Amino acid sequence: MDRVMVAIEESDASGYALDWALHNLGESLAKAHLVIYTVQPHSDYDYVHGSSVAPPDLIRNLLETQKKVALALLDRAEAVGSAAGVVVETLTEVGEPKRTICDAVDRLNIQLLVFGSHGRGPLERTFLGSVSNYCVNNAKCPVLVVRKSSWNLHNSKLHHQSGEESEESLL
Repeated sequence: MDRVMVAIEESDASGYALDWALHNLGESLAKAHLVIYTVQPHSDYDYVHGSSVAPPDLIRNLLETQKKVALALLDRAEAVGSAAGVVVETLTEVGEPKRTICDAVDRLNIQLLVFGSHGRGPLERTFLGSVSNYCVNNAKCPVLVVRKSSWNLHNSKLHHQSGEESEESLL
């Protein structure tokens, strides 16, 4: 396995997925290239609260803030990967998450895609959709979906700050 991608967002599920990959794929990752990837969702800022056209400055500020949040998330994830002795590449792009991730998998020649699961039920997945479900069916590589488990809660490096356990993920 030469290239592994962990797709992350601001959620505990993403933290669990990164932790799982670092812990369980450690030896493989030492020889592989780990890509930590996040998508900045493409948003239609033409209308704010459905009222009128948003001023260009507001749109620009919203997009800049979205990018800063994505880059900060990637910085934290890169630090966790580096602390585990893994060489990490980070990447963020703008687009519809499910399609953008699958396109990146293809373009970057990823051999394994790792996701965290939010644990949505069938009804929620039907109405809200599921990025991981879409990628399981459309990515051109194997996809591993990591579910929250007791292992994650007790072994998560992302859930420890300054040596103390915390319920908050750093991701």
